[in-house]
Order: sequence, then structure tokens, then C-alpha cells
Amino acid sequence: MHIRVGHSPDPDDAFMFYALAKDKIATGPYQFTHELVDIETLNQRAFSGELELTAVSIHAYAFLQDKYLLCTCGASMGDGYGPMVVAKEKWSIDEVKTKRIAVPGKLTSAFLSLRLCLGQDFEHVLVPFDEIIPAVVAGEYKGQPIDAGLIIHEGQLTFGDHDLKLIVDLGVWWGEQTGGLPLPLGANAIRRDLGPEVCRDVQRLLKESIVHGLDNRQAALDYAKIYGRDLDNQKADKFVGMYVNDWTRDFGPKGREAVALFLKRGYEAGVLPKLVTPEFVEG
Repeated sequence: MHIRVGHSPDPDDAFMFYALAKDKIATGPYQFTHELVDIETLNQRAFSGELELTAVSIHAYAFLQDKYLLCTCGASMGDGYGPMVVAKEKWSIDEVKTKRIAVPGKLTSAFLSLRLCLGQDFEHVLVPFDEIIPAVVAGEYKGQPIDAGLIIHEGQLTFGDHDLKLIVDLGVWWGEQTGGLPLPLGANAIRRDLGPEVCRDVQRLLKESIVHGLDNRQAALDYAKIYGRDLDNQKADKFVGMYVNDWTRDFGPKGREAVALFLKRGYEAGVLPKLVTPEFVEG
């Protein structure tokens, strides 16, 4: 059975899928092929159910629950850290509310968490995630003025190299708002119509891939570094450790609580059209 997998071209996702991508584990009757595209593109593609297994933003999942189940493994959680707003000047949160912010996608969890943090809509420009820092430095993107940027992925470790100032770390903000819960950013989701048995099998193989990477860290890291734009070895190792860890092995009760609360807060803020209770693959 052919399983098409979609994930972001960044080190943490590459680390998770190393064993599957490099045939390090037996997959039985399943053949996996991998498509590496940015998370907002994956979010949009998920609406058509094109991929059997795909990374999705928790924000986007609120609109995809009819097509996909969340896997219990493969989570990207910001435990005391997360997406950041950066700018050339050190503004306050209130000042940022009046600025034009480059964002990596309206369905990203970064976008939803910033919307919750600011407590209001804000002016934004859609910019590919790997072009946000250059856009902030330049002060514009394709002729549109840019005041600040909402950064995800490795930009969280490299923005200082560009003399940018941190305005807010949304993982820190979320933890302060929730009594220390991690900020649920991304997950892997499997298409419901594959049926319970296939969903369980694919989830098991995904977990085997994650565990293999964690147990063979250097080999998986060497593979993941291929996708680490502007990351040296030390930063690549740090970044992978931030987003591939015990939360990735399994959401656990606390992680599931964080997902449910994130979606609930999004609904209460009027960003999500309905209250969504997350559903996970059983077994």
C-alpha cells in the first residue's frame, strides 16, 4: 500500500522521518514516499485529503477533523519556547499591535498563537517562512512594507545573527497563560478513510521511525542537517532537541490537554468557527 507522506523541509521533521526515508525500519506491506514542502502548503493540501500521512498545524487541524485523525506521536510542542515575533526595534506588545507583521501562513499555529497573544486582528503579509527574516531586515517584501516578522523553524535560533530584537516568544507567553502547558504547534495526521487498522499500522511505523532517530541520534542528525538553513552543527542539534523529544514520542495527557485548550481558546477568540475536540488514532 502506497503511503504518501508530507512534511516540512526542516531539521526536526527530517529527523523524525529519517528511518522511513532511508529504509532503516521494515515497513511490511506499506511503501512510503516523501514530499517535502512548507507547512502552510501542507495545511492547504490537506483540505483535499491528497496525502495519506501529513504534517499539519494544530490550527489547521481545526478545519480538517472530518478528513484526518491526529497521530499520538510526531508532535512538535514548544515547551517554554516557540514561534517568535522579531523586529529591528525593541517594541512592546501594544506597539506591535499597530505594526505590519510578516507571517508564514494564516493556518499555522504560530499565526493563531500570535492572534491570541495580541487579543485582536493585526495587519499582516504572507511571506514564505524562510524569507521572513530577510524581509524584516529589508523592511519590505515584494514592495510591501514589513515592520516585524513571525518566525518559525530555525529562525528562532538565528534571528540574533541579523541584529533583530525579540518582541515576544509565544511559547513563553502561552506557558504563562496556561500554568506551564506546552504550546502545541504541529502534529502528524492520517487520513480517516484508510480505516482503523491501517491508521494504527502507519502510526506504529511513524513511532518506530521517531524512536530509531532518537536511538541513533548522530546518524539521524547528520541527515537532518541537510535541511538546516544557516544552522551550524551545534544549533542544528539544539533545534532538533527542541522539537523532537518526549513530546514527540507521545502527546501524553498533558500534551492532549494543551491541544484541546489551544483549540478552545481559538474558538473563544472567534478565530475558529466551531469548538473542536481533538481526535487521535487509537491503539
